[in-house]
Amino acid sequence: MNKQEAGHLQKNAGAALHSEANAVLSSPVIAAFKVFQMELDTKHDKYERLVKLSRDVTIESKRTIFLLHRVTSVPDAEAILNEADVKLDGVRQKIHQIAEELRGEDIYQFHRAFTAGIQEFVEAASFQHYIRHRNLISLKEINARLVFRTEDKGSADTLSTESQVLTFQVMPADYLLGVADLTGELMRLCISSVGNGDMDTPFQLSQFLRQIHDGFSFIGNTGPYEVSKKLHTLRQSLGKVEDACYTLRVRGSEIPKHMLADLFSSRNTHMDPEEAVV
Repeated sequence: MNKQEAGHLQKNAGAALHSEANAVLSSPVIAAFKVFQMELDTKHDKYERLVKLSRDVTIESKRTIFLLHRVTSVPDAEAILNEADVKLDGVRQKIHQIAEELRGEDIYQFHRAFTAGIQEFVEAASFQHYIRHRNLISLKEINARLVFRTEDKGSADTLSTESQVLTFQVMPADYLLGVADLTGELMRLCISSVGNGDMDTPFQLSQFLRQIHDGFSFIGNTGPYEVSKKLHTLRQSLGKVEDACYTLRVRGSEIPKHMLADLFSSRNTHMDPEEAVV
């Protein structure tokens, strides 16, 4: 075989491979997989955006909680609560963006992306609600705060705007987990209240935490798995508050008030070993 024939064969082979590659690319199966690739890329991008929004919600909610802990050390608690309202309104705007991302989507596919932020928001909102009203905010009240109105602008010719309602519904599991985390903040509120000479708040908190604990006990093993994990921490917080109330009632006159907070914060709560089992 001479060089001319070899070159001709090579050229024919290349043309055959090219035509075969075109046939593969035009295959219905390949086209379908390209569609799947675009859908997965879109879903992953949305998931990452929701993770970032959830992180922002978590950060701002924690800052709100830190702010609310100052109510025990200022003469005007209403000023702190009003400032917390402003911060929570900013958190709501972030949740509004989450709701926009989830418009028309299956919320359960993206739940893990934003659940941490929603739990933190529930914790902050319920903490503020307790300080102001001395009771537990309900899931219905939480969801009522997450109703957003958006204006849909018409065309340039009509210059009309239509108001649309967009709602975000907190899942019961996220609400329960947020309330479980609230108990830790109430325990800290109890300790700081004693340090500032407030001897009534610990007894109010003790009764309130006992009611929350009883409510979680009714759920038992039927609730979300994460709730059973946090039940141990809830019992620890309740034990510390009850221990503080016991000390105030029995030994309150023996210990100077400025030393009570240090005593409570350094004391370890002794629990029943059976209660520590999760």
